[in-house]
Amino acid sequence: MGKREQVDPRERIIRAAVQLLASAGRDAVSTRAVCAAAHVQTPTIYRHFGDMRGLLDAAVSRCFENYLQAKRTRPREPDPVNDLRRGWDLHVEFGLTNPGVYALLYGDPRSDNRPAAVREGDAILRGLVERIAKAGRLRVDVDRAVQMIHSACRGVALTLISTPVAERDRGLSTATREAILSVLTTDASPPEDGEDDLRARRAVALKAVLGESPALTRAETALLSDWLDRLSGRSSTSVTVI
Repeated sequence: MGKREQVDPRERIIRAAVQLLASAGRDAVSTRAVCAAAHVQTPTIYRHFGDMRGLLDAAVSRCFENYLQAKRTRPREPDPVNDLRRGWDLHVEFGLTNPGVYALLYGDPRSDNRPAAVREGDAILRGLVERIAKAGRLRVDVDRAVQMIHSACRGVALTLISTPVAERDRGLSTATREAILSVLTTDASPPEDGEDDLRARRAVALKAVLGESPALTRAETALLSDWLDRLSGRSSTSVTVI
């Protein structure tokens, strides 16, 4: 039996799409080109992936896998803020190394049905932010911090990707990262904070571990979560980055 028959059609299709994407970009991943490379008929693609968008999602998720594996297994740094810095740098570096894949993952945003790779990447980011919150060093709610970091980091990567290599300012990533972290986090040994700021940070830290306790009912947890949001200023405080 030949090598082609030893690989199931779905896997052959994904491999073909990945190869076309890596070698010639998004426009090369056409139904005809994938069918020819994978030795399948058009209905086979739609049976396994629904449509070409589903196939592209599967292909970019495969390309994203090595990056995700590196983020899953890398040793955690003792300082959770430095750990987040490292995660930011890895994300931007992936984008610059794999611009076509990154543009498909993050340059065509959808409010629903995000690729599996994007969902896992978001979960890893949330874990990094929760570490900072549990250390009592996050100034805002975890959800707000995740949204701000994701928006800023993705924006930097896409900006650098769209800039000719010779004109790229690699310092842009570091400068943006530090601006965001200065707003969202405190130092490991912060100076004396005002009473309101200290109370807000403690509320954020408590909410970050709230779901880990079985002592409260679901209704009690929801009520306490709402109170902590009020104490942290989530419902009334906006954060501005200049």
